[in-house]
Amino acid sequence: MKNWPSQVIPVILLALLAGFSFWLQRAVDREEPKPSAKLRHDPDAYAENFVVRRFDNTGKVKYRLTSPYLVHYGDDDSSELKSPTLISFRPDSPPVTVTSDRATVTAKGETIFLRDNVSVTRAALPDRADRAEMVARMPDLTANPDAGTAFTNSPVEITQGQSWIKGVGAQLDNNASTFVLQSQVTGLYIRPRATP
Repeated sequence: MKNWPSQVIPVILLALLAGFSFWLQRAVDREEPKPSAKLRHDPDAYAENFVVRRFDNTGKVKYRLTSPYLVHYGDDDSSELKSPTLISFRPDSPPVTVTSDRATVTAKGETIFLRDNVSVTRAALPDRADRAEMVARMPDLTANPDAGTAFTNSPVEITQGQSWIKGVGAQLDNNASTFVLQSQVTGLYIRPRATP
């Protein structure tokens, strides 16, 4: 019995060492809690050949937004579109078509941020030589399709027939058929020839 304390001390030390090792392993292996999907900007839905139409009070199509590929994000309810096309319709006016390489649409679709190779095209009026197709090109455009307005702070180049105009920044109003350049405006106007 004289050796009893000398036999118990190594057992106690081994038990403490085993307990410390177990605690250390648990502390190292403990995973950090993953944030909720609502807090991360992860896609929650995909769509191919996406089409949205908005109608006016009379039931006519006001605008149509299409994209071959859409990704929706649940955290902010936004959507990313590849190669989107936005076509705005007005009675007695040619349609206005906006295209780009990419776009972001806000939660309720009230704002569309178009980016990379943005092109705004107003179709020609076939019965008027002075209303040839008009094309405006810019790197980005923020559109509010329900309001029928858009703007950019970037450089803009507009061509219509042989005429051209350049500037920085623009305000577009499809309701009033206006395209106002903000600054550094230069251009060349060539009067269209009358057709016999």
